Amino acid sequence: MHVPTITANYLAVLALIYAALALQVIRLRRSTGAPFNDGGNEGLRSAIRAHGNFMEYVPIITLMVAFLEMSGASPTRIHLLMGALVLSRLLHPLGMYATPGSVRFMICRGGSIFLTIGLLISGALTVLSRLPWAAVADELADQAIATIQFLEVIHVILTL
Repeated sequence: MHVPTITANYLAVLALIYAALALQVIRLRRSTGAPFNDGGNEGLRSAIRAHGNFMEYVPIITLMVAFLEMSGASPTRIHLLMGALVLSRLLHPLGMYATPGSVRFMICRGGSIFLTIGLLISGALTVLSRLPWAAVADELADQAIATIQFLEVIHVILTL
């Protein structure tokens, strides 16, 4: 197992994107005078959701990719997964500021949703495929047998 340096480099880029999204929310909060919620401002609402959406998806996807990198996945695969994550996180805010139903809205929002959900599913399935299922099953069986034996001992003690 090695340190996930490829993932870490992409995570640094993602942190800068996150900082930009946070600064946009702060700027809009100051300019609209809305210290909480969105104050009914559509631009602020979009900025808040772009910022929140980033935080909802980036950590779990990055964590799965880091596990894959540590478990020996190819560097090319890690670059593709993390590159797709960066692309999806750049597309999403562009779509959030577009007019609903516009081409930009459809491409950016639709593209970011497609990439993000695809990354969640492919990452989860890949992580699951790398787990040592036979060892997990053996451990669970051993634990179940030990639990049954423990309960038998308790039963004997209680029925004396």
